[in-house]
Amino acid sequence: MAKPRPKPKKVKYNREELGAGVKALFNKANPEQSEEDQPQKELVQELANTIVQIPVAHIETNPHQPRNEFDEDALQELADSIQIHGLIQPITVRFLSADAFQLISGERRLRASKLAGLEKVPAYVRVANDQEMMEMALIENIQREDLNAMEIADTYLRLKEEFSLTDEQLSSRVGKKRATVTNYMRLRKLPPEIQQAVVTRKISMGHARTLAGIEDVKIQLYLFKKTIQLGLSVRALEKMAAEYSGTKKGRKSSGKNLPAEYENVQQNLRNFFHTKRVDLKLKGKDKGQIVISFSNVDELNNLLDRLEE
Repeated sequence: MAKPRPKPKKVKYNREELGAGVKALFNKANPEQSEEDQPQKELVQELANTIVQIPVAHIETNPHQPRNEFDEDALQELADSIQIHGLIQPITVRFLSADAFQLISGERRLRASKLAGLEKVPAYVRVANDQEMMEMALIENIQREDLNAMEIADTYLRLKEEFSLTDEQLSSRVGKKRATVTNYMRLRKLPPEIQQAVVTRKISMGHARTLAGIEDVKIQLYLFKKTIQLGLSVRALEKMAAEYSGTKKGRKSSGKNLPAEYENVQQNLRNFFHTKRVDLKLKGKDKGQIVISFSNVDELNNLLDRLEE
């Protein structure tokens, strides 16, 4: 009978080593040992909830950073606070080597720390591949950094395209409903003028989503300008969009003309689904059908998203 294989010897890491840095920790993992015998698992578990001090010079920027714009005045205010109190909230980095780390999240804090003249910053160390790194950066920034809607839309879109994710897989990865993810990505179809207004927060995500549901770009821009000029609320914009759709586009029905009350129902359904492809058909006095047409999978998903909401 074969003897049971001895368990790999567990390596203990003391807090002094962790506080001093991670170089000694990773040096404990002898590269000549087999993968099974290396204490990598214990190391990762130890680092997961431990804050270490890492030289700023050893941290490279994150190519997948979803935040693109930083308010310089707010950045300087944070730097002034860090000079007095230090960096209270650690950043998160990915381990590359004993002297090299890649930022996962916390770029604003890292930039402010550099302005404050810090040589080392507190950090959580993670081991992650590129996809996990992008997901972690997005999720942590959404929770802590208040990304604008366009930055969130950009990162959702990159995750979907670069890693060939379906809408369902993407929503599962980021912990959001599919309708929420789809609504963000639809913002990328808006005219640049409206997208920029979302970035600068001249209009809200609710405004942008209402505008994104309008098919005609000219109408989008017209209602956008009205929203800015009149300071419309989201609800007021939704009402104006519905009224404009009813008066400017005209009311269309398939087959014979519908009674006025049924015309109103049909138009309300079209406004709700943000599509003209909704037809109410009467069959007799009190019977009929509601027919919703779509021409591709994206249109179907948008219809399902509206029903889910």
